Amino acid sequence: MKLDFEKYADGLIPTIVQDARTEKVLMLGFMNRKALKRTQKRGKVTFYSRTRQKLWTKGETSGNYLEVKEIIPDCDRDTLLIKAFPKGKVCHKGTDTCFREKNKPENFLIELEQIIEYRKEKPIKSSHTSRLFERGMNQIAKKVGEEAVELVIEAKDDDDELFKAEASDLLYHFMVMLVERGIKLDEVFDVLRKRRR
Repeated sequence: MKLDFEKYADGLIPTIVQDARTEKVLMLGFMNRKALKRTQKRGKVTFYSRTRQKLWTKGETSGNYLEVKEIIPDCDRDTLLIKAFPKGKVCHKGTDTCFREKNKPENFLIELEQIIEYRKEKPIKSSHTSRLFERGMNQIAKKVGEEAVELVIEAKDDDDELFKAEASDLLYHFMVMLVERGIKLDEVFDVLRKRRR
């Protein structure tokens, strides 16, 4: 990736960080060549601090790293967009973003995916989702099969409300299966996008 670090007198290029899932802008930092190389090598966003005059990896003290998904130069190759997965609050003031926005997805399916992931990581006894994870993949797969059959049965009837309820059940249990397999919705979307081309 060839970038124009010389365009600015200090040799730093602006770097915008965007959440790869929610698409919210998280923060702005600056990179020199070394910061970019470290980011590419380690997979965690590293900036150059203008105040401290040194490299710093976001999250090195808090643990709230920004794990890189993609690095995209702009059309003039003097600014970067980094799509990343934040591991906790991004701003040093304890907010989701440096722009005081909640880092919530506009897409409800992505929000639902995050809720399901949370229920797997931090189980709650009263949670149906947590109980599904506790039972394991065989039971999750069985539930997806049952819900698919129920949806097919409702598809042949005229009750739209029951059809929508069964479609919702199938979609939810399918998402639980994806989380159990460690596959993100984005990965499924990527396959669909490639097929469209």
